[in-house]
Amino acid sequence: MNYWIISAIIIIILLAAAVSVLLTRRYIRTFTDKRIAEYQNDLITKHCEEVQNIYKTMRGWRHDYKNHIQVMRASLEMGSLDELKSYLGELSVDLDTVDTVVKTGNVMADAILNSKLALCKARNIPYEVTAGIPEKCSVNDVELCVIIGNLLDNAMEACEKIAERENRFIRVYTGVFKEQLYINVTNSMTGTPVKKGKAYKSSKGENHGFGLMRVDAIADKYKGFVNRQFEDGVFGTEIMLPLVLNK
Repeated sequence: MNYWIISAIIIIILLAAAVSVLLTRRYIRTFTDKRIAEYQNDLITKHCEEVQNIYKTMRGWRHDYKNHIQVMRASLEMGSLDELKSYLGELSVDLDTVDTVVKTGNVMADAILNSKLALCKARNIPYEVTAGIPEKCSVNDVELCVIIGNLLDNAMEACEKIAERENRFIRVYTGVFKEQLYINVTNSMTGTPVKKGKAYKSSKGENHGFGLMRVDAIADKYKGFVNRQFEDGVFGTEIMLPLVLNK
């Protein structure tokens, strides 16, 4: 009798454990799916803002272009060639000052960099950029854009918390250092970032931690190096990735 009771109890415990495991797995899957969905929604929102900003800039260029055409046409009709020549000279200088497009040598990196820097300008965040990316690089274009995009998103959000424009800045440098692709993003910030273990924790909520995780995961994938430092209101992230993978 005791044997059957004990066996029944064991079976009930095992069934309860199995149900508990299944429910836990379902909860974890649901929770993870929800966080991923929220993270993707955040990315979509950012991409929409970037597209809108680029569209606004293009509309401004179109408006200016029409005005320049009208001025030059009027000068031609009046035979004012000297004035037209002078105007073309001024326009050339103006175009040189407007052409701040960053060219790294990598088309995908150029796209993400210029998109983010256009947002910096729209948000009144001064920036300095020195960027070059070699043709031969072990990191694929998509993952390179993930790194650059996340670093600049974090830098912009930190700068936006600073009220005084003169205290805001973002500096970006990419290049080759000791046969490694070196990426450095430095920005001003207010307050003190929270450190969790050896890494700094995202201050933008749990969902945004995915961005930091993606950067670290990509660096690990390529046996690279990530270093984050904070000192005197300045936060910096430097990443080194091998140009050629060792097989």
